[in-house]
Amino acid sequence: MYTITYNFQQKDLESITFSGVEEGQSLLEVALKNNINLHHNCGGVCACSTCHVYVERGDEFLEELNDREEDFIDRAVSPRINSRLGCQCLLNEGEGNIVVTLPDQSQFLGE
Repeated sequence: MYTITYNFQQKDLESITFSGVEEGQSLLEVALKNNINLHHNCGGVCACSTCHVYVERGDEFLEELNDREEDFIDRAVSPRINSRLGCQCLLNEGEGNIVVTLPDQSQFLGE
């Protein structure tokens, strides 16, 4: 089981922490199940970069970055060394603490 904290770059949103999160889910799935609006224009199949997040802590608990994901991260707004796509960050078997920051989602159309 994991504890996941979502931080937000948007000034009007406060951090949210979820405990007891089961392995096998993606950070995108966990966010959506808990009413966090993380954009995912491609439906979560690694075909865009709108579910871009920054993994601040706990990247060792996530599936490794692959070439396809890396290509899409390069297209994300303000990518960093700790950038990942939420749809590709599957929780491995085990337990731990993960902290992610969601870039400002208001930059996307429809927001």
